[in-house]
Amino acid sequence: MLDVPLLIGGQSCPARDGRTFDRRNPVTGAVVSRVAAATLEDADAAVAAAQAAFPAWAALAPNERRSRLLRAAGQLQARSAQFIAAAGETGAMANWYGFNVQLAANILREAASMTTQINGEVIPSDVPGSFAMALRQPCGVVLGIAPWNAPVILATRAIAMPLACGNTVVLKASELSPAVHRLIGQVLQEAGLGDGVVNVISNAPEDAPAIVERLIANPAVRRVNFTGSTRVGRMVGELAARHLKPALLELGGKAPLLVLEDADLDAAVQAAAFGAYFNQGQICMSTERLIVDARVAEDFVARLAAKIASLPAGNPQAADSVLGSLVDASAGTRIKGLIDDALEQGATLVAGGQLAGSILQPTLLDGVTDAMRLYREESFGPVAVVLRGEGDEALLRLANDSEFGLSAAIFSRDTGRALALAQRLESGICHINGPTVHDEAQMPFGGVKASGYGSFGGKAAIEQFTQLRWITLQNGPRHYPI
Repeated sequence: MLDVPLLIGGQSCPARDGRTFDRRNPVTGAVVSRVAAATLEDADAAVAAAQAAFPAWAALAPNERRSRLLRAAGQLQARSAQFIAAAGETGAMANWYGFNVQLAANILREAASMTTQINGEVIPSDVPGSFAMALRQPCGVVLGIAPWNAPVILATRAIAMPLACGNTVVLKASELSPAVHRLIGQVLQEAGLGDGVVNVISNAPEDAPAIVERLIANPAVRRVNFTGSTRVGRMVGELAARHLKPALLELGGKAPLLVLEDADLDAAVQAAAFGAYFNQGQICMSTERLIVDARVAEDFVARLAAKIASLPAGNPQAADSVLGSLVDASAGTRIKGLIDDALEQGATLVAGGQLAGSILQPTLLDGVTDAMRLYREESFGPVAVVLRGEGDEALLRLANDSEFGLSAAIFSRDTGRALALAQRLESGICHINGPTVHDEAQMPFGGVKASGYGSFGGKAAIEQFTQLRWITLQNGPRHYPI
C-alpha cells in the first residue's frame, strides 16, 4: 500500500485534520493507496506556497528554467517502474502506464524548449516618439486539475507549460489516481525546481466540489486548466468565469473515424481497434463512432470483428490479458446500460458486451440509430458503434452530428479528398489515415463545441499561460490637447 501525503511548499505533510481516504484496485478490491484528504485550509496553504515561490521562479533566466525542467524529465523517465507499480489504482495495463511516462517526459522536454520562445513584439504607434511593445509575462499561480485516465500524461501537461512560462502551480490530484499525481510532484521537487513551485493537493471524493471552488476563488490563482468530463468542465468554467479567471478546458469526446469507400480497410481496422479499445476506451480521443461508407461496411465490420476476437480483457496481471479493467465496477454498469439500451431498440451486437465486475469485453454494435443513447452519449469505455452512409457528404453529416468535437480520423487512399473533408469536420484534431488516439507534446491539443476550448501543447499553450501586456516608452516631448 502506498502512503500519499500532500505536497505543500516542498514539504510532505498530512491533511491538517489527519483525514485520509483509500483508493482500491477495481479488480481485486485491495487498497492500493492511502491518501491525505486535504481540508480547505490545506488548499489555501498550497496556493500561498505557490504564491510565495512565484517571484523567484518567474525571475529565473529562461535557460535555468529549461535546465531544471530537462532534469525533471530525465528523473521522471527513470522512475517509470514506480509509476507502473501504481497502475493498480485504475486497473490499467502496465504498457499504458509505460507509454504515459514516456510521453510525459517528452511533454516536460517540449516545455523546456519553450522557455526561450515566449516572445513579444514591437507595434508601430501613431504617437510621435512612442515606442510601443506587446510583452508576454507570467501570470502567477496556475491551478491544474487532472484526471485519472492518462494520469501521468495529463497531470504533467497541467504543470509543464505553466512552469515553462514562469508560473508556479497547484495540482489538484484525481481521487482515482492520487499516488501517481503525487509522485509527479515529488519528481519535480527532487529535480530542484524549488520549494513551492509545484504543490499537489489530494482530496476525498466527497470534498472535491468544495476544494475546487476554494482553489478557483483564491485571488492568487490567475489561470485554471482542467481536463475531464464535459459535465464537470462546465462547472469549472462557470466557477472560473464567476471569478473572472481564464480557463483552458479539454473535455469529453465521441471521436468519429470515417472510412471512405476507397480506404485501405486493413489499415482502417487496425486504427479503429487501437483507437476504440486501447486503455479500455478510457481516453478522451477514443474512437466511439465508426462512420463507414455502406459500399464497404460489411467487409469492414467482418474484419474488425475478427480483430476484436484477439483482444481479450481481463485482470491486468494475467498473462493472457490484452486489455485491462475499467476504472471501477460502476463504470461497467453505466456502460452496460448504454449497450442494453441500444440492443433493446434494435441494434446488433457484433462482438463483446460481456461484463464481469470492472472487466468489460471490447464491444462493437451495428445498426445504431439516433434514437439510441449510444448515438450521442460518450461511453468512455471499450464500445464502438457502426454508422453507415453512402458518399462523402453523408459521412460528413454523421460525423458532425454530435455535441462533441475533439478528435477525428478519415481513411481514404485519396489524400486530397480526405484533406478537403478534414477541413469541414467539426473537431479540434483530425488525422488522415491514422487513429483518433494520437498525441505529441509539441502539437496544439484542444477541441471545439462541448469538447472545450483553448489548446495545450508547445507554442499554442504560451497564449494560455502568459499575460499579454502593452507597454510604451515615450522618447521626447508629447503633445496633449489640454
